[in-house]
Amino acid sequence: MTFHVVGAGVAGLAGALLLAKAGHRVTVHEATPTPGGRARALPDGTDNGTHALLGANRVALRFLAAIGARDAWIEPEPHGLPMLDFADHSARRVALSPVGWIRGAQRPEGLTFGGLLALMRLSLPGTDRSVAAAFAAHPALLRSLVEPMTVAALNTPADEASARLLGIVLRRLAVPGAARLFVASRGLGPDLVAPALATLACHGATLRIGARLRGIEQRDGRATALDFGEDRIGLQPEDEVLLAVPPWEAARLLPAVPTPEHHAPILNLHFAHATDGPVRFIGLLGGLAQWVLVRPGGVAVTVSAADTSVGLSDEAAVVRIWPEVREAALRFGLPGEWPVAPPSARAVREKRATPRHGLLARPRPARRPLANLALAGDWTLPDLPATIEAAVRSGETAAAVLMSAPLPKEP
Repeated sequence: MTFHVVGAGVAGLAGALLLAKAGHRVTVHEATPTPGGRARALPDGTDNGTHALLGANRVALRFLAAIGARDAWIEPEPHGLPMLDFADHSARRVALSPVGWIRGAQRPEGLTFGGLLALMRLSLPGTDRSVAAAFAAHPALLRSLVEPMTVAALNTPADEASARLLGIVLRRLAVPGAARLFVASRGLGPDLVAPALATLACHGATLRIGARLRGIEQRDGRATALDFGEDRIGLQPEDEVLLAVPPWEAARLLPAVPTPEHHAPILNLHFAHATDGPVRFIGLLGGLAQWVLVRPGGVAVTVSAADTSVGLSDEAAVVRIWPEVREAALRFGLPGEWPVAPPSARAVREKRATPRHGLLARPRPARRPLANLALAGDWTLPDLPATIEAAVRSGETAAAVLMSAPLPKEP
């Protein structure tokens, strides 16, 4: 009996690990030269984007512990998130946890009693509306806290994003410690993908690189063969398939499966700028960039919900973003030289980074569209934002379905 996992993104890796740890024979097939999916490391060692986890992402953190990588994810800003507002060039720290808002200095701008009630109402069930509409009476709070949270969690502009889905995020943040922010200290390659692959290898799993699935042969509601072009793998009656691919690939392979049709882009910029200081994470308001992750080896910048900026040329993106990074570094006293002239940089564009998390309900595909095949991927969980957490959950859920086993308990 063999479990074939198609796709070595986070969902595929999480599902494969659950299967391999249960003692099953597992083969992972990955189309690209580099495993990791949207959380992959690039050939030059940098990440394709700035990925962060929160304490609320308990399943993702448990997965990191299972692959021996939990300690590599550190809390860069334990005393509050540094925020630079380009409207008035003010620099302050904002507490991510509501408990920290008791201290006025770390309270989000515009957090009045009415704004607090609006946040509480957002977490209650009700008719959906856009996040911007839900906070129309609290524009300062929308700008300083709610909109940055929306684009970070949902990758969708606030005037389009679902308030119901953001409410789910807020409910998860209500637990003590849930708002703690963690980032990979070295990068996603060494701190997520590489340890996952090493752990899979220790459990006997096989990885096939450059194996793009061209088609799935079917008969009587079952997958009978996996067509990889020159390589065709016939499936035995007891074999199972975990399909962990992007929605457009799932639609190509299984046209009857409903998939999201609208996606939102992310623009990432990586500056070759070495620093001597610790890992830092800074938020920006009112500029083009939104998040700045500073590691000793370089600076990564993210623009989420990047509908208007993903089309910028590399040069235009560098010219606009580096001054924002430099001002943030100087205002918060980051060590090292921060010259006016921008260093060399590389832009990474994910034009279909996530499904759009708008008011229209995303389709919910059947977890097992074929008798011996289960779907995984963050897009298969429409009640959660498409994040690393959702990817891990979906992979483990698909693996448990194939094994007819209960899911691991959350810590």
